[in-house]
Amino acid sequence: MFYGPQNAHLLLLKRKYSKLQIVARGDEIKVIGDEASILEFQVGMQVLEKLYTSRKELTEFIIQEALDISGSGDKPVELASDVLFIGTRGQQIKAKTKNQRKMLEASEKSDIIFAIGPAGTGKTYTAVAIAVMALKNREVRKVILTRPAVEAGENLGFLPGDLKEKIDPYLRPLYDALEDMIPGDKLKSMIESRTVEVAPLAFMRGRTLDNCYVILDEAQNSTELQLKMFLTRMGPNAKLVITGDLTQIDLPKKQQSGLFKALRILKNIEGISIIELDTSDVVRHRLVKEIIHAYEKATDE
Repeated sequence: MFYGPQNAHLLLLKRKYSKLQIVARGDEIKVIGDEASILEFQVGMQVLEKLYTSRKELTEFIIQEALDISGSGDKPVELASDVLFIGTRGQQIKAKTKNQRKMLEASEKSDIIFAIGPAGTGKTYTAVAIAVMALKNREVRKVILTRPAVEAGENLGFLPGDLKEKIDPYLRPLYDALEDMIPGDKLKSMIESRTVEVAPLAFMRGRTLDNCYVILDEAQNSTELQLKMFLTRMGPNAKLVITGDLTQIDLPKKQQSGLFKALRILKNIEGISIIELDTSDVVRHRLVKEIIHAYEKATDE
């Protein structure tokens, strides 16, 4: 188990501690190198042991977190609420990375959360999980999930069907997260009763959003006016989570994303938290992290 599927965990350690010669034989690992590098390796393994002991599992993400923590000098942060609830396939729905756990912490103290980061960092999934948990705990009466209906380089306007059928492709990622967390029949009933609502951002205009958890996904594709409109819909007993990836803006060239200005002018307001996720939070295939790094490097060149 320690080595991981196809020795993925071991390869991760070898990449991190490239100055060391790490030899694995059976259930023993031999480490050869200079004293400073070996000490660094020992600290990393101590952090990893603590994370494994508390979480009862060993994944590539946990190993990466241990390496990040040991390299930064931070102490592992554990929350009693790490596991939020059990999903529809019996899986644990929980925060998997350091910054996802920061989103959980922020949800306890802030009424508006901005979660900003690249693709694959679990922004949307974690936000939906927090909202569903609040609904299960009866902290709110409903959950609303919304996103701008902006095409990512493709023209969906001529697809057949009614308005709902045309809009659903934009909202599919939100449905996917919900289906992981709420059984199908129950989710269908909750959507019909509008306890769970999934709608495009334009449908928020003129409403007062109260007694609910509202998630605005893909906020980088909202204009300044749209984002201001959304934020000012907030009722007295509402919580908002705004997620976005500032590197993937699909607005027409003449339109600017409203997310840049919102982050700049709202960052010092009490009750608003801004969480920045990065490649260390990527929870998709390990190659996604490498792809993001490659594009960042190409942008800098």
